[in-house]
Amino acid sequence: NDPLRGQPALLEVKGNVELKRPLVKASSRLPLSESRLKRGPDQMEDALEPKKKRTRGLDAPTKIATSYPRAPPLTTVPQTTAQKVSKKTGPRCSTAIAAVVKHQKPVPTVAVQKPGTSAVPPMVGGKKPSKRPAWDLRGQLCDLNAELKCCHERTQTLDKENQQLQDQLRDAQQQAKTLGIERGTLEGELARVRAQAEQGQQELKNLSARVLELEARLGTQEGLVQELQKEQLELQEERRQLTSRLEEQERRLQVSEAALSSSRAEVASLQQEAATQAALLAERGERIYGLEMERRRLHNQLQELKGNIRVFCRVRPVLPGEPTPPSGFLLYPSGPGGPSDPPTRLTLSRTDERRGTLSRAPAPTTCHDFSFDRVFPPGSAQDEVFEEISMLVQSALDGYPVCIFAYGQTGSGKTFTMEGGPGGDSQLQGLIPRALRHLFSVVQELSGQGWTYSFVASYVEIYNETVRDLLATGTRKGQGSECEIRRAGPESEELTVTNARYVPVSCEKEVEALLRLAHQNRAVARTAQNERSSRSHSVFQLQISGEHSSRGVQCGARLSFVDLAGSERLDPGLVLGPGERERLRETQAINSSLSTLGLVIMALSNKESHVPYRNSKLTYLLQNSLGGSAKMLMFVNISPLEENASETLNSLRFASKVNQCVIGTAQACRK
Repeated sequence: NDPLRGQPALLEVKGNVELKRPLVKASSRLPLSESRLKRGPDQMEDALEPKKKRTRGLDAPTKIATSYPRAPPLTTVPQTTAQKVSKKTGPRCSTAIAAVVKHQKPVPTVAVQKPGTSAVPPMVGGKKPSKRPAWDLRGQLCDLNAELKCCHERTQTLDKENQQLQDQLRDAQQQAKTLGIERGTLEGELARVRAQAEQGQQELKNLSARVLELEARLGTQEGLVQELQKEQLELQEERRQLTSRLEEQERRLQVSEAALSSSRAEVASLQQEAATQAALLAERGERIYGLEMERRRLHNQLQELKGNIRVFCRVRPVLPGEPTPPSGFLLYPSGPGGPSDPPTRLTLSRTDERRGTLSRAPAPTTCHDFSFDRVFPPGSAQDEVFEEISMLVQSALDGYPVCIFAYGQTGSGKTFTMEGGPGGDSQLQGLIPRALRHLFSVVQELSGQGWTYSFVASYVEIYNETVRDLLATGTRKGQGSECEIRRAGPESEELTVTNARYVPVSCEKEVEALLRLAHQNRAVARTAQNERSSRSHSVFQLQISGEHSSRGVQCGARLSFVDLAGSERLDPGLVLGPGERERLRETQAINSSLSTLGLVIMALSNKESHVPYRNSKLTYLLQNSLGGSAKMLMFVNISPLEENASETLNSLRFASKVNQCVIGTAQACRK
């Protein structure tokens, strides 16, 4: 009785009545009106009565063809509608509508009887019902009413299905609208994703730079990789031995396999341990770098507390053949901590012969007290002197400009302090070779922390305000007049000497060879105080450049050792003879440059706006080593002889003025 299992066919009615039109219009899909549905069999019979009368008496039965409209498929969506939705909402929305239609419950279709075919009357009890006689119009009417009722029920079912499809269509259109909104959202998200992609490309460039930096850091661990490769070779050799034993001794196969598996486990353990050691090494490298930076900061703070301008006084010992000075001529009072503290004060006792009386009374003694950062008595050794300045040499390695002077009269031991004594005795080596040895040893230690350093040395002298290259050899020798002090670049503050040799050094032997060459080329003359007196200022400069490649840190500074010419006044240093005028001109140039040095230091101490660096070639060359970002140390060398008391007193007074100066805080030159 289910109307969906098949569509009713045309009803065959045997009789003499022929209906000229079907009971239901073929083009109509709407149900019959309620007034017609509510008619009973009698009313239907009355409606058909005229035809009954006309058809009575006809013998031949007539087939009544009743056709029903073919219903469209209920489970399909019109293609034009789907295309319109697809055009409005895009490919994603059309895909969604297809998904909705796909997941809808299939609506059973009603088979439509083709015109001209007869409907099969229902079977009762599995038997085909007998045909009604042509004169049984009431029975035929009942059959038609039953069939009409079935059609009405089927029409209601189709209306419900139509309503469901319309609801589904509205849902699909709503989903299409939602998907259109979602499409706009996705397009905005696509633009944002493209912006993020561009940002990702920029980050990729940054990561590429980071990769290059990490590759540079990878070089610092090559030593560890080599050790691991060596261990790997040893393990491979062990493995080959085990393999040969396995081939030769069949009966010990299982024992050898156990040993091999044990060896493999040991290799894995060693590799894991190596990875752990590598991580620990990197962690310790970070810690060592931090400690090194902290050490440099504390070291510089300590040097600042000691003062960026310091003055040491050194008294040379009495040489063979010289008279022994009086016992009270030079005194060295103990420090605040007693005799164990290094001396920092010096007292010079001088007898004023001009104040003697005619009665031959003893002349009064005048005591002059001086205080310095450190006083070295005549018995002080070279290593003891260098120990006091080694901290300044370390500051130069840390990136702070350092300048060390040796000031004093001729014959007071300035050159001995700077370069050392003759003969190549290691105990007599001066500050320059000891400083270079100290730098080379410290650099070797720092290389394990990732630091690399390079050193470039130069050695010039300033004679009568003329710069000469002491490292000149061959045809360049004697061409000091061609050397000029110039800036390294248009915007650079660094000064350089044109036509001077700048020699890279990496060991002590190279430095010693340079010192011997400079000693031979330096201008000297015989004076009353010294058989071979230096008549020029010698300036040894070492340019230090350091770099920590893995961290991108660079530092650079210049370490200068200046052996000043004799500071004596005009009369004591002259020897009468043909060269008197030349010696006089040398002395005037020396005293003028030393006076300018004092003025520059005083101007820096007073923070004056103009510092007269250019008044002298010496101060102009040392300009970057005397300013507020530099550390300066002056050795005042004095003679222990009473006959040199006047020059000694002048030297001590000059050094005392320098010791009272204070310049700004030093700053490291780092990039």
